[in-house]
Amino acid sequence: MSVVAIVSLEMVLTNLTFSVLSPFFAPDFVPDMTRACLLAGIVTAIVLYYFNLQQRAYSPAIAEARLQALQARIRPHFLFNSINAVLSLIRSQPKRAESALEDMADLFRVLMADNRDLVPLADEIALCRQYLSLEKLRLEDRLRVNWQIEQVPPDAMIPPLIMQPLLENAVYHGIEPLPDGGEITITITRKHEDILITISNPFSADKDRHHGNKMALKNIKERLLLHFDLEASLKSEVKNNHYLVHIRVPHR
Repeated sequence: MSVVAIVSLEMVLTNLTFSVLSPFFAPDFVPDMTRACLLAGIVTAIVLYYFNLQQRAYSPAIAEARLQALQARIRPHFLFNSINAVLSLIRSQPKRAESALEDMADLFRVLMADNRDLVPLADEIALCRQYLSLEKLRLEDRLRVNWQIEQVPPDAMIPPLIMQPLLENAVYHGIEPLPDGGEITITITRKHEDILITISNPFSADKDRHHGNKMALKNIKERLLLHFDLEASLKSEVKNNHYLVHIRVPHR
C-alpha cells in the first residue's frame, strides 16, 4: 500500500513540475505529460523494488545465516593447516609439539565460540600470533613476522577471524614458495575515527601466486559489509614487490 502511495505521489509531483515548467520551454521540446508521469512512476517503482531487495538481503535473520556460513567456510582450511604443522613435530620435537597443541586448544576455543559479534582487536591479534607460531614450527627461520601495532586502540572492536585468513594466504602464497622465505608485516593504526589494518608479504611477478587469495578476500569483504555496511572497506594491491591488503573499519 505504501509503495502505491509513493508511486502516486511521484507521479503527482511530476505532473505538477510539468505544469509549472512547461511554459518556459518550446512546445517541441516538452514531452507528452502522460508519458512523463508514466516514466516517473516506473522509475520510482524500480528504485523502491531495489531497496526492498537490499533490505531483505541484509535483514538480521538472513545476515545471521550468511555470517554463520562464512565462518564455517574458514574453519576447516585453517584447522587442517594447523594440525599438519603439529603432526610434523610429534616424533622429532615432542616438547614443541606439546606446546603447539596447547596453542591449538586455545584456537579451537575461538573457532568453536559464537563468532557472530564483534570482538576486541587484541583478541584477534592474540589469535594471529598463535596461528603464526604454529606456522613457524613448519617454516622456522623462513618465516619472519614484523608487528607494528604500537598505536592500536585498546578498545577497538572488529569482526572475528578477519586477519587470520589473510595471514594464512600471506604464508602460503608469499612465504612458502620462496627458498629463503620472507617477512610478513602487520601494521595497525588509528586514523581519525577508523582503524586501519595492513598486511604485507613478498610478491613475485614470475608466478601468479595469489590466485587463491580471491576467495578469502571476497569472504572478508562480505563479512565487513554485513557488520559495517559501507563504513568498512578492503583493498589489495601490489607495490614494490609486495602484496598488500588494506582493511578499514570504523572505531567502535
